[in-house]
Amino acid sequence: MLEGMGYFNLAAAFFILVSMGLMLGRLLGGPTLYDRLLAVNSFGTKTVLFLCIFCFVIGRPDGVDIAILYALMNFIATIAVLKFFAYRALDVSLLGDPSPAPSLPEDQT
Repeated sequence: MLEGMGYFNLAAAFFILVSMGLMLGRLLGGPTLYDRLLAVNSFGTKTVLFLCIFCFVIGRPDGVDIAILYALMNFIATIAVLKFFAYRALDVSLLGDPSPAPSLPEDQT
């Protein structure tokens, strides 16, 4: 039974690596900035999944904590990048500013 789970984990890790390669292709060839940002976010999510599976393959499930930390960093980085592209600065307060957000350009590559 455990050998079957090992093969299942290895197969899952392989397919996650393939999907990470596809996300890298989208990152390099994405027509718009938002396609590339979505590819980076998806790549980060797949990295968290790969880290979790890899930790179970090598028999060290305590590495899941590192994967959770990486997921948190991925989320914060995505919010920071989106804020930067919306306001063109990171020091803009999101609380208490009643002015509407500036409109985004249609096509950014």
